[in-house]
Amino acid sequence: MLKPPVDPDLPHRVARSAAATEGAVTRTADVADWLDERRRAHRFEVERIPLADLDGWSFDEATGNLGHRTGRFFTVEGLRVTTGEGPSRHRWHQPIIEQPEVGILGILVKDFGGVPHFLMQAKMEPGNRDLLQLSPTVQATRSNYTKAHKGADVKYIEYFTEPGRGRVLADSLQSEHGSWFLRKSNRNILVEATGDVPVHDDFVWLTLGQIGTLLRRDNVVNMDARTVLSCAPLPDGDGLALHSDTELLSWFTAERSRHDVRAERVPLGGLPGWTRGEWAVEREDGRYFGVVGVAVRAGSREVARWTQPLFEPKGLGVTAFLTRRIGGVPHLLAHARVEGGFADTVELGPTVQYTPANYAHLAGPDRPPFLDLVLGADPRRIRYDTVHSEEGGRFLNAESRYLFVEADEVPLDPPPGYLWATPRQLTRLLRHNHYLNVQARTLLSCLTSGAVRLR
Repeated sequence: MLKPPVDPDLPHRVARSAAATEGAVTRTADVADWLDERRRAHRFEVERIPLADLDGWSFDEATGNLGHRTGRFFTVEGLRVTTGEGPSRHRWHQPIIEQPEVGILGILVKDFGGVPHFLMQAKMEPGNRDLLQLSPTVQATRSNYTKAHKGADVKYIEYFTEPGRGRVLADSLQSEHGSWFLRKSNRNILVEATGDVPVHDDFVWLTLGQIGTLLRRDNVVNMDARTVLSCAPLPDGDGLALHSDTELLSWFTAERSRHDVRAERVPLGGLPGWTRGEWAVEREDGRYFGVVGVAVRAGSREVARWTQPLFEPKGLGVTAFLTRRIGGVPHLLAHARVEGGFADTVELGPTVQYTPANYAHLAGPDRPPFLDLVLGADPRRIRYDTVHSEEGGRFLNAESRYLFVEADEVPLDPPPGYLWATPRQLTRLLRHNHYLNVQARTLLSCLTSGAVRLR
């Protein structure tokens, strides 16, 4: 039985949901009180502990790698990254999270009154500054949903692991943070339920527009929800762009081809430039990030108590797309970004993705491109400015200031490694694996949900 290769109505249904700032199930004004009620319903505690007090975790005597006694979950190892050749060669060492299993980030979708609603979860993550945030319906590693931890079942997992339980709207493998994970991917999937769905206490149906309203608030919608929502298709509009899709893909393929990146796992013990103390593994100069330990108590998780290592960045990140209208059509300045943990050398990221404190000692041309333009932007040119947490299951207090900044002064022919593309062009790439990094996907989710509208 033949069918159209693309559902022409789906983008318009998603757009209706993005336009609906009130839902048929829950009022937007009630979500904050509901989240507070879920915080009170469960006990959440996170305490920093010495690395030696990590229960079940230890440093390997031969390699110094940090791992769990079961051999499951993840390990913290060393990474040596080399980019370029000859005079342009650059090398650095760092700890990296090795977690080869593919997790599931899935959101259930269901129509109420003809408008798609998304089933969101109030989920505690030990690294989030506010602990509890809105997450996908399912946010689970394979260790979680196969019960390697011997905990409770993951609710709604069957919709994403059993074929035929619903209609798949989007499904692709997307990377996690390439600076801190080694070739880590998650399955980002939207599934439309075809029957009744029981709603458990920690879950709520919201329209995409309601989620967009919440994305204007600091630290409410978690990273995993943002990356899945970015994959929701939207109408193409007038379809015009500075570069055709083929030109965009050709440029991106050339960027991947020209970057020589070698990422090699090495022992964490004795990693050049890093030291291991009682409380952290960190750089000798105190920059970038450290590896610390925490003890957690969480009443609503599959396991109620545990300890684990977390990566803790040194400062607030700044992540921004520069925007400008070209021929009346909004465009974003994408950056072909190299990160040591990417599976394929380069992914498209925002124009700016840096932690300014790490570059405070640099001046003039040594400063990261466009960073000072964003930091010094006239407030009237800032279309969006919100702080969001990064992955709270592996990072402690990792936050970035996410922005869209108008920059008509940036030329149509930007420096090497940068290209103007429309939001729709970038969103279409999310049908495929490993084209856009997680920071770019966060900003696209703000456009998909209507949290920001470009002029």
